[in-house]
Amino acid sequence: GFTTRWINELALHYDAIDVLTMTQGRLELAPNVTVYSVGKERGANDFQRTLTFYTILSRLLRKHRYERCFAHMMPLFAIMGAPLLKLRGIPIVLWYTHRQNSRTLQLAEKVAWRVVTAVPSSFPFASPKLRAIGHGIDTDFYAPTVQAPQQPPTIVQVARLSPIKHQNTLLEASKKLPLQVILIGDQNHVGDDRYVQSLHQQAQSTRIYSVQFTGALPKEKVLPYLQCATIAVNSSPRGLFDKAALESMACGVPTIVSNEAFNDVLGQHKDLLCVRDPNDVDGLRQRLEKLLALPLETRQHIGHDLRANVIQQHGLSELIGRLVNLV
Repeated sequence: GFTTRWINELALHYDAIDVLTMTQGRLELAPNVTVYSVGKERGANDFQRTLTFYTILSRLLRKHRYERCFAHMMPLFAIMGAPLLKLRGIPIVLWYTHRQNSRTLQLAEKVAWRVVTAVPSSFPFASPKLRAIGHGIDTDFYAPTVQAPQQPPTIVQVARLSPIKHQNTLLEASKKLPLQVILIGDQNHVGDDRYVQSLHQQAQSTRIYSVQFTGALPKEKVLPYLQCATIAVNSSPRGLFDKAALESMACGVPTIVSNEAFNDVLGQHKDLLCVRDPNDVDGLRQRLEKLLALPLETRQHIGHDLRANVIQQHGLSELIGRLVNLV
């Protein structure tokens, strides 16, 4: 959902942008943006997609003179395009924000002019090419709204249902607390079936006021949940600098995280809002209890501080400015 907004913001800085993507969905793009797909959404196989990639790229390079190539979470495309791009002196900027390393990523780093990521720890290995430029949150979309306090208090976690996201820690920490838990997301991998089943069993067997599983939702339907939340929780471990946490903070919601990479955004509230270990049930429960015990005005003040820090450090226009002026 966020990539279209990124592209449109980039389009403000260039005469034209051409996008080459693996899969194309429904888009609302600026008039100076054109999208080309290699056809995965049409069922094209690997050979067909490879042929289409080089056919489109060759045609575009004959037609236009490009200033720069930006590969977003696509080290494979950076590698594939490098020979043709380097012949024309077009620098490749690779965006990668994930803790997973691979030979493909290592090769992409070698062919790239610069590598950009959200924070230093969100790239899996050291590189002199690395620049940390923020996460690019659309703070016009993710914004607070005036809502009556939820009764009982509502805890929201937005993440795919996977062991690495530690929804089980939140459910265990919420036992006996007077609150409702809303888990937004679905499983991405068949191998997570057992974990998802265990979450449903845990929700039924533990004494929690209410647990709701919404499944995967588009961002337009996620937003009201965030705006109504009393507290948000993001239990992604170190190396996963999850933009979902920044989105809830941008909505002015006190957000508990388990990754010290968020400390700059948390500012003076880091001791209250950061649990160092995503498996620390007691630490999470203590922070939930402390936040719930605070007056509404105090929680709103915390949310205001978090939103201001997200705008400054990870706002979309700020990120695009850093990307365009990258050195």
